[in-house]
Amino acid sequence: QVQLVQSGGGLVQPGGSLRLSCAVSGRTFSWYRVGWFRQAPGKEREFVAAVTSNGDVTSPADSMKGRFTISGDNAKNTVYLHMNNLKTEDTGVYSCALNTNLFTNGRSPPHYSYWGQGTQVTVSS
Repeated sequence: QVQLVQSGGGLVQPGGSLRLSCAVSGRTFSWYRVGWFRQAPGKEREFVAAVTSNGDVTSPADSMKGRFTISGDNAKNTVYLHMNNLKTEDTGVYSCALNTNLFTNGRSPPHYSYWGQGTQVTVSS
């Protein structure tokens, strides 16, 4: 079995920063991609960023580019999402997920087989 356990998140003021963590355990794969998605109330789940086991990064969407960075620590089997200069529109539930099919681009939720528990990020003054 594969488990993705998230940590981080919470309430932050506009302009603040947060770091989300996603620890992956269980079955090992020769190649994988860990992606982050977010979902605001009443909206569809949105791709944030992804990183593969080789270190290849799929950049954040334009609305997050320059503010969000994804990184991975293979020794700890953990992927991080660093979020800076947060805006109120960044509020939502953030989830990490594991994709093991290298023939997908990893930008869509159906590409992912395993999901973390989700964590709330609220940006508010």
